[in-house]
Amino acid sequence: MFYIYEIYYICILLGVLFVSQKDKYSRLNKIIKLYKRQPDQLIRILYQAQGIFGYLSPEIQAYLADKLDIPLADINGVVSFYSLFVSEPKGKYNISVCQGTACYVKGALEVLQAFKDELDLHDTDTTPDGLFTLCSSRCVGACGLAPVVSVNDDVYGQVKPEDVINILARYRAKELGAIDKESRRLA
Repeated sequence: MFYIYEIYYICILLGVLFVSQKDKYSRLNKIIKLYKRQPDQLIRILYQAQGIFGYLSPEIQAYLADKLDIPLADINGVVSFYSLFVSEPKGKYNISVCQGTACYVKGALEVLQAFKDELDLHDTDTTPDGLFTLCSSRCVGACGLAPVVSVNDDVYGQVKPEDVINILARYRAKELGAIDKESRRLA
């Protein structure tokens, strides 16, 4: 019994929902059925597919191309053109370090490197536990707060490399809190 709880906690930590692939494809098929006859609804279908799966893998894109009778190149063209769509899994917490001129001049590159070092990432990537995805972004329009870091909807201003540990600790603590709440519920 303890082994099952361990797996459950790991799944919570990774943000994995207990929804089978079959269930996900069933939901996707309902969306396809609803919008298939409307040729101007491809972006809506892709958006909802990404909501179900978390990203639009090459397999999902091929599935959609087959079901919608649209060339795979057209599907991939839309996915790669719009920054809204992602074709690889992203972490639960998406960290974006602004690299606009003001942020860059005030040390954003060092802040980005501090995140890479702390998360043990060599390039903009996702951590193996699926918790964090790191990327740089263009100007976010908050130049007075430079350098700026955003984590999902949270924005941090005047970030220094030494602040990175505390920023990450906040989100790691949230995950531990989620596990603690769940363990109390199961007890």
